[in-house]
This record gives sequence, structure tokens and C-alpha cells, in this order.
Amino acid sequence: MIKKFIICLALFSSVIAFSQRNTSSPYSYYGLGEVQFGGTQSARAMGGLAIEGDSISLNLLNPASYSHLKLTSLAIGATTNFTNLIGESDEEKARSTGLDYLVVGVPIGKFGASFGLKPFSSVGYNISNVGVDEFDNQTIKTETGSGNINRFFVGGSYAVNKKFSIGMDFQYNFGTIETQTIEGNSGIQLLSREKNTSSISGVSLNFGALYNTKITEKYNLYASFRYAPEATLTSNNERVLATVTYTANGAEVINNQQNVPVNNTDLVIPSKISFGAGIGEKNKWMVGTEVSFQNNSKLINRFDDTFSAATYENSQKYIVGGYYIPKFDSFTSYLSRVVYRAGFRYENIGLVVKDKSINDYGMNFGLGLPLGFSKIDLGFEFGVRGTKYNNLIRENYFNLSVGLSLSDKWFNKRKID
Repeated sequence: MIKKFIICLALFSSVIAFSQRNTSSPYSYYGLGEVQFGGTQSARAMGGLAIEGDSISLNLLNPASYSHLKLTSLAIGATTNFTNLIGESDEEKARSTGLDYLVVGVPIGKFGASFGLKPFSSVGYNISNVGVDEFDNQTIKTETGSGNINRFFVGGSYAVNKKFSIGMDFQYNFGTIETQTIEGNSGIQLLSREKNTSSISGVSLNFGALYNTKITEKYNLYASFRYAPEATLTSNNERVLATVTYTANGAEVINNQQNVPVNNTDLVIPSKISFGAGIGEKNKWMVGTEVSFQNNSKLINRFDDTFSAATYENSQKYIVGGYYIPKFDSFTSYLSRVVYRAGFRYENIGLVVKDKSINDYGMNFGLGLPLGFSKIDLGFEFGVRGTKYNNLIRENYFNLSVGLSLSDKWFNKRKID
């Protein structure tokens, strides 16, 4: 058992520096950035459906699931994203890879607990605009941004009875986001640069409940509820103005650097509520749906003087998904024990740019490959975000996800020493 704890500590220590979840979406400019999925790869492969607890693996979206665990579980997951950014007249390709979660879940009788690290949101974009001023001089404006808000959480769950469980996560959010704007004119030798840095921190909560019961001798009914109340993050902001030039080899030379006082801001994580339901046959199949509503009316940008063309509206997400296991206890066919997953997701993300609501929808497929009580989850996602019209960007993306879940009994007393 001590060796297992050492492995966990080593994984946590090594992953702290790699806790950055990258993105390449221009829409991550706004608000808190691009909010990450937050669940395991098995849930992602069903479109994000998370209405069921499991005895050997974690459900990170609903904390009520922790009391369903029968074995201690260590889970880690990562995703590589391939994106085509398509405008009205041009197209670019981007790729990013990042950690999705590193968590531990522990059963404690009727109770269950979990703790871990995962990204909450990411910022990553590089946008250049070239034009001509009234004197026919060429102008260029380049905007870049990078950074993350990460989330460390500790959660607990209690099984009220065999059918109903409740749970809660306490979450500490932290991270740094840096944005930079460089503007130049062919008639002027020096370029102007504005660099903004936001150090963000704050706490949030997530509540959940799960219910399952038999509706016939063969079939089960599943229901879920999640509620995350509104939370406030503090953004400590800094701004530095400078004029810059670049040498022939691309080195930046800074001139006339000046720190400019700016106000700190309170950023809101909007309240969110989710309802889900499904039916299925234990260890055989399950199909379900989930709907989420988020109040984005209080979202703001980190600095008050960002694009006025962007506003926010309440968002909705709709999910349909499920899984199928041909024969979970087959001794002769490994493929019969594999979990086959699929799902569909549609979301209005709550961002309005140039009077156009930004929508995101995708199809998901996945495989759960059993390794005794442990497993490897593979997921594939095809999606589209935004539109290429109104001088906006459409993102056609493909995500390849891999998750590893290691489950075992950690706290048994040895009968023979």
C-alpha cells in the first residue's frame, strides 16, 4: 500500500508542471476562456453523459458517484486536439495536447471520497489583422493569449440507501492568463505592445445526487442531478505598455517600457444546473440523456476594455449517449468484454460575437478496454464550433482521448505477514 501512495505522490508531483490544458480557439479570448469538459474519458465518449455511478471507476462530473466505489481508483487522462480554423477567405490548422485529470477515489463503507487536479478553462489564440490606413500605409495588429485556470478538488459522497446517494465537491481554482497585443504601421519604425497578465484564484462548489432503481426484473432506471452555485474568482491584473522593435533574427528589443495601473476584477463562474435520466440493463447496456442550463449573464472579461462586440447569454447543453457490453463476463472473447460507447452533444456556449450566438456540437465514440479491475478508455470526438460567416471563425475539430483507470483494494489488513 505504501508503494501505491508513493506512486500517486510521484504522479501528482510530476504532473503539476504539466497541468496546463492547451487550446487553440480564438473564442478562448472571452470571459474565463474555453471551459474544459471536466469528466473522464468514458463519460466524454458518451457525449458527456454522467448519470450512473460505478464500482471500479470514477464519475468526475457528479460527486454523488464516489460512494458507489468498491475499489480504490487512480485515474489519469489526456487529450490531443486537432483543429481546422476556417474563415471566409482563409484556413489554418492547429494542434494541442494536455492533461484532462489526475484523480484518486477511495471507498469508505457508505461513504466515498475523491481528490485530484484537472483544468477548468484554457486560453490560447494567435490572431493577426492586416489593413491599410488613410495614408496607404500598411497596418498590422497581432493578438495572442495563453494560460489556464486549473482546479484542485476534494469531494465526498454518502449512500443514503442502495438507490440514492448525494455528494459535494470543494474546488480551489487557480492560474495565470497572459494576453498581448502588438500594433504596427509601415510608416512608423517602432511597434506598440500592450501586455496584460491576470493571476486568478477562488473557490467554488459542486453538488450532486444519483438515483437508480429497478423498473422491471431486467431493466434499471437511472436519474441524476447536479448543481454548481455561482462562484467568484479574484483576478489580480497587471498591464505593461512598451514600444518594441525586432532584429533580423527575430529577437525583441524593448523600448520605453511602462507599468500602467489597472483595476483588479471579480470574475464570475456562472451557476449551472443539470438533469439526467436513462434506462439500461446492468452490465449490458445503458442509454440516457442529460440537459444543462447555465446562467452566463454575469460573465465579464478580465479587463473592462476588451472587445465590445462580445456579449453573453444563458447557455444550454443537450446530450444523448450510452454504452453496450456484449458479454461482460466472457472467458472466451476479449471483444465481448469491451465497452462500446457513443454519444451526441449540442451546446449553445453562451457567447455572442457580432450578434451571432456561438454553438458547439459533436459526435463521440469510444472503447473501454478491460484490464482486470482496471481499464484503458479510448475516445474519439468530431465537432464544430462557431461559424465562418460575419467575419468569424468556424472550428472543425477532432479530439483523441486516452484514459487509464487503475483500481485495487488498498486498505486490506494482511492475514499473513
